[in-house]
Amino acid sequence: MVDAVSGIGSTSPALANSQTGLADNFEMFLTLLTEQMKNQDPLNPLDSTQFVNQLVDFSSVEQQIAQNQNLESLLLLQSAAAQSSSVSYIGRLATAETPQATLQNGSANWEYTLPSDATSSSIIIRDDNDRIVARRDGETSTGSHDFAWDGLGDGGAALDEGVYSLEVIAQDSDGENLAVNIQAAARVTGVDLSGSEVIVEMGGIRVPLSSVMSIKEADTV
Repeated sequence: MVDAVSGIGSTSPALANSQTGLADNFEMFLTLLTEQMKNQDPLNPLDSTQFVNQLVDFSSVEQQIAQNQNLESLLLLQSAAAQSSSVSYIGRLATAETPQATLQNGSANWEYTLPSDATSSSIIIRDDNDRIVARRDGETSTGSHDFAWDGLGDGGAALDEGVYSLEVIAQDSDGENLAVNIQAAARVTGVDLSGSEVIVEMGGIRVPLSSVMSIKEADTV
């Protein structure tokens, strides 16, 4: 949301309702306290400890509401800072955790990381309709591996340019699937600030800002 900065210092409806409710309850408490003190038996006065405890309870609730309000303000500040900095990403090269990459000029590139050695590893490439278009053998050693796809399908034909997804299926010696991290790099072409989370646009790929691992100047690549 582009205008998040203007909302800093404001109170959410939930907090506003809490503050209003607390004020109303406190006013009622004071009214009842006043009436009780007016009508108490002088020979058997009310226990002041009860009133003190109730006042302490009201104070604790008030402090909690104030803390929540301060937390909301901090979150708004963080969101505004993230939005402001993300706009500067446009035109730069971003590396993000995403299985998607763009096939362009006969090439699409990914990087994937195996957490441990695998006994088998296969790469599956899908088009934007989630159809499998190509399969390749993957690496089996621990660590990061680059994978460059030439855009050729299983039948050997060159496929259309566009966004494709990579899946790496790797198994360890116990036959368990490994959790494979996949990244792709592309130039940032835009930033979407309309939702609750900043979305970075990398050509035809859209990833949340939290998925962006690094930003570099395009001329350093």
